Amino acid sequence: MLIGIDTFGCNHGRSGSGSYLVSLLKNVSPVKDCEIELFGLETDRYLYDSGKNTDSFVGLPVYDSLFAEKLWHFFSLRKFIRKRKYDVVLFPASMSFLPVVKKVPAVLVVNDLIEKSSKHRVKHCLKKAAAIIAASQYIKKEIVSLGIDSSKVEVIHDGVDQNLFFPRQNYNGDVVLIQPFAIKRPYIIYPSSIRHPEKKHVELIKAYNLFRQKTGLACKLVLAGSESISADIVQKAVLESPYSSDIILTGYFPHQNLPKLYACSDACIMPSVVEGFGLPVLEAMACGVPVMCAKAGALPEIAGNAAAFFDADNTEQTAAVIEQVLTDENLRKKLIDSGTERVKHFSWVKTAERTMELIKNVAAQK
Repeated sequence: MLIGIDTFGCNHGRSGSGSYLVSLLKNVSPVKDCEIELFGLETDRYLYDSGKNTDSFVGLPVYDSLFAEKLWHFFSLRKFIRKRKYDVVLFPASMSFLPVVKKVPAVLVVNDLIEKSSKHRVKHCLKKAAAIIAASQYIKKEIVSLGIDSSKVEVIHDGVDQNLFFPRQNYNGDVVLIQPFAIKRPYIIYPSSIRHPEKKHVELIKAYNLFRQKTGLACKLVLAGSESISADIVQKAVLESPYSSDIILTGYFPHQNLPKLYACSDACIMPSVVEGFGLPVLEAMACGVPVMCAKAGALPEIAGNAAAFFDADNTEQTAAVIEQVLTDENLRKKLIDSGTERVKHFSWVKTAERTMELIKNVAAQK
């Protein structure tokens, strides 16, 4: 069996889909009579190779832009798949290109919520898929609401790499040195791309202002994520804050450097209302950090009872939760302990095993 994996749309490993693919391949065990072949931009030839689980990579002469990649998927994908003679194809970034493959079974991975403006095209794409992997029950429910047969949708949660994300209790310095940053403690962290308004950065900044004004606690706010849609509005909110010097916009932050940033923080906060999974929640828990979440999207499903929840549109409530988590030692201990237990339910090894089993079943039904 030859499995093709589309690496387009993974933003050179810097996006959620890219991180997903790196972790998946790292944990896939060799399967008898099964080969994996990746295809995508030539510049990514060695990016996703774990050194043991991928047999080859086909680099394609496509210009490195989302528009060019969409054109290739529309005009050339099906011909390429037939030429390579794949038995099944996995699309980790399926929502970026909405691939429609007719003669070869396609397995689509959906890690994010579906945008309202594209639901008609998404529905057509999902109906043509042989199987769909949803990162959460919340995403599955959304997919089924489009009229997709629920038996076609398998919920397979993402995992957490606890070899990378773990508590670093021996660090007691006042300043966290992570090139090119030197961040003075204490701070709370929001690790997410800067995208307004869904990610609720502006609302968080307003709540942070209120928290600082009420408590006088000199705790910084670190916004760690690459700039995306309407990032200028978030930047304006930072500049207008009376505590702007204590709000840090890091831009894209390398995934391998995130564990230390998490572990040295006083708390992690996720006010986003558009999370289809919310991996940062689990990464922070694995690092022994108390977590605060918006009660929206898939966050309650993923965090369970191991987070402090709030309404992201309620500035006063959000500020109150920040104050409580930072000052109540009993609550902090409870959140840290319950978070440590919660992450045990999420393993990349299990994710890889279930994904490969699904792919094999799809190929067998061909």
